[in-house]
Amino acid sequence: MKVHLAIQKRRSYRGIESFDATDQLILELAKAASLAPSCFNNQPWKFIFARKKDILDKIKKTLSKGNEWALESPCIVTILSKKELDCVIKGKEYYLFDTGLGVGQMLLKATELGIVAHVIAGFSADEVKKVLEIPDEWNVIALIVLGKKSRKKKTIGDEERPERLALKYVYSIDEFSKKLNKKVAH
Repeated sequence: MKVHLAIQKRRSYRGIESFDATDQLILELAKAASLAPSCFNNQPWKFIFARKKDILDKIKKTLSKGNEWALESPCIVTILSKKELDCVIKGKEYYLFDTGLGVGQMLLKATELGIVAHVIAGFSADEVKKVLEIPDEWNVIALIVLGKKSRKKKTIGDEERPERLALKYVYSIDEFSKKLNKKVAH
């Protein structure tokens, strides 16, 4: 799949179903993330793929109300990093940005493989740390819920792509534009 097609096709569907989350699939997703750029090639990202039933069930219990759709997932990825793993230049901390680049590449690879990879923030990071025995100094940034797009289960937003901001609110050339302050789509 060409990159522009993966970008256009990628969606955060909630109507998902289980699939076989093989070692090979996990390896391909991890490799795609590992090839992302990062400050001085520090690669500050870490990913824990929860697939074993007892671990996965415990992770699912950390999910916030409203994320019940994720219970169908056969694999949930925990995204973590810490400031010390990456550049801090003139007060700018790069670890979250660089980890996001890795996640973005993982999402596109999942799309290419026909997998929904839905990033969520609705979970208890402290509880996830307990389940996965993650040391306190690590920052659990988000989870990625993996699944196959369900043909049977539909949820709000699964039919049409949510409206995007008009490009005039996203970028400008040569100077800051007051239009960039717009917060609602048109």
